[in-house]
Amino acid sequence: MVSLSPSLQARLATPLQIGSLAVKSRVLQSPLSGVTDLVFRRLVRRYAPESMMYTEMVNATGLHYVKQLPKIMEVDPQEKPISIQLFDCRPDFLAEAAVMAVEEGADTVDINMGCPVNKITKNGGGSSLLREPETAEAIVRAVVKAVDVPVTVKTRIGWTDKEINILEFAKRMEDAGAQMITVHGRTRAQGYNGNARWEWIGRVKEILSIPVIANGDIFSVEAAVRCLEQTGADGVMCSRGTLGYPFLVGEVDYFLKTGKQLQPPTPVQRLECAREHLQALWEYKGDRGIRQARKHMTWYAKGFAGAAELRGQLAVMETLDQGVALIDRAIERLANCNWLENEEFSLDLVEV
Repeated sequence: MVSLSPSLQARLATPLQIGSLAVKSRVLQSPLSGVTDLVFRRLVRRYAPESMMYTEMVNATGLHYVKQLPKIMEVDPQEKPISIQLFDCRPDFLAEAAVMAVEEGADTVDINMGCPVNKITKNGGGSSLLREPETAEAIVRAVVKAVDVPVTVKTRIGWTDKEINILEFAKRMEDAGAQMITVHGRTRAQGYNGNARWEWIGRVKEILSIPVIANGDIFSVEAAVRCLEQTGADGVMCSRGTLGYPFLVGEVDYFLKTGKQLQPPTPVQRLECAREHLQALWEYKGDRGIRQARKHMTWYAKGFAGAAELRGQLAVMETLDQGVALIDRAIERLANCNWLENEEFSLDLVEV
């Protein structure tokens, strides 16, 4: 049984203050490349209307050379609070991109200094900035000077186990003008392997005066509470736990505000959400949206009889109608059986 200690409940009772911006939720939806587009954010916000959302990370160099903003930077004027995340290693390009982000409607500008992917780090962006703290500091100072909204940073605890420099790095980001820092409790070398080392997040919290957000291994309400208790962080950011499960941010937020747990969605409800997600991606992006939806649909199809077969079929769907028919057929089967049983039933590929 998950419970909130009185000290944690008191600490989280007030809004999260990010510079001049007050956010009424201590639970944030992480920026996720290829995931947190407008469609996904709308689903998450349905269950967490007061939480901060983030766009996918946007390449500042790319923005410098284009005349039209990329679709991943598009935000709904009604979706507040919203942050646009940028990445690069050039302070001037990032400052220029930050101005565009604010013009697009960003309530904060977040600088990605934690992405471990090689194609990002080899060009000096993401977590490679942990090895270039002077450049990282110059970036924050340039962006802070360029915009009048809070500037935040998302990073990791270090490059490798032998290069854990998050304490010095975080302090430099605060001194440069960052108004909040999110710390993923892994090194770049770890990628997403092993356990997130929350103890380092707690050490960061001890030395900073700006809000510190804990990230890494937040897959449940229970994990979020344990993390907050252990680290003393000002909030948690949900990442991979929301893949195929846009309910998580809202579940954690509701518990932190009320001390009560929401009833989790049934497999049928999850598949109904998947169908809505698929339909919305088609309407927003056309055929490209169907291709992008394949991974989302496989994330939804877990934890019930026939899920493995359904995942395989959704992973190769070609059209909206085909995907909807597969999901509808799975929903019908689940509604007529005990989904907790391990029986497998056939979900033959539906021709449409």
